[in-house]
Amino acid sequence: MRFATRAIHVGQEPDPSTGATVPPIHLTSTYTQESPGQHKGYDYSRSGNPTRSGLEESLAALENGAACCAFASGLAATNSLFTLLSPGDAVVCYSDLYGGTYRLLEENYRRWGLEARYTDDTAAASFARLVDSKTKLLWVETPSNPLLRILDIAALAEIAHQAGALLAVDNTFATPALQQPFSLGADYVIHSTTKYIGGHSDLIGGAVIVKDPALIEPLSFQQMAVGAVPGPFDVYLTHRGIKTLSIRMQRHSENAQQLADHFVGHKAVESVVYPGLSVHPEHELAGRQMSAFGGMVSLVLAGGRDAAYRLCERTQVFALAESLGGVESLISHPASMTHASIPKEVRESRGVTDGLVRLSVGIEDVEDLIEDLEQAL
Repeated sequence: MRFATRAIHVGQEPDPSTGATVPPIHLTSTYTQESPGQHKGYDYSRSGNPTRSGLEESLAALENGAACCAFASGLAATNSLFTLLSPGDAVVCYSDLYGGTYRLLEENYRRWGLEARYTDDTAAASFARLVDSKTKLLWVETPSNPLLRILDIAALAEIAHQAGALLAVDNTFATPALQQPFSLGADYVIHSTTKYIGGHSDLIGGAVIVKDPALIEPLSFQQMAVGAVPGPFDVYLTHRGIKTLSIRMQRHSENAQQLADHFVGHKAVESVVYPGLSVHPEHELAGRQMSAFGGMVSLVLAGGRDAAYRLCERTQVFALAESLGGVESLISHPASMTHASIPKEVRESRGVTDGLVRLSVGIEDVEDLIEDLEQAL
């Protein structure tokens, strides 16, 4: 089956007991056993739930992976992967990454003994210079958050594997509809399913998908042992959102491209950041690695922080809010919102300045989105 068909059908087979086209939501915490230890594959919903199993099957199929573990949030999914490392290990990251991931590495894991190393350069060679015998994982977001830089997944996979390490790709911004990291050599794919996967700003969730079936067992153990699992209704909403993922990502990308094109050269805008623009430093790489350029656009305003705040406060269609990836358009100020946990001097050295605003371009009529930003500017 091709992508859009898999998104609708895999993990959503009709209920065998009733024929219901949409499978039921299993709102149970426990399962009746025939005899001690003898059950039908489920004993307690922390360790397994049929509704969650369907979502995990779907996500693995969409990423062309071997297996998946669903979690209660994107950060819970990220944390599950870091827990597989040991004190004294090192992880190499591109420096432009989600503030919550940075906080997890610096506040939770550094004092525990995990060393995080960062490069400000997207070139694969810059990662290679940071890799040594202690390196067990390369971690990247592509496109990155919020500067929308593109990392060469195939080149990074080669560097990781030559060093005996693994490559994890946070595919939240692109989704499997636009980018397939496993086909380029990645070992793990991570999602905040809260975002484009769910697509409607009404749930919290995360997932880790693996390429090699052998990698799922330690993740499944963490999922069961720690218990950071999504509830059945959030799982149902996530799977419902997946059914329209293919067509939504097309519209997000089309709207974002038109919006980005419109504001290039605008007198109030110092620069427009979007991989679909020919001036983007990794435009050609994005064109090879992605089937479209996604729904995220960042603007650097000529007036700095004051101009950014005024824009955020004056939009009427764009809602000023955390998060991204919903059908409705959102605007945010990363320096004071999503990336506020990164120290100011570190944040600014990486390009997340006070004049930068991040747009999650929704699927509304793009003319209304452009007019809204024009009036706010």
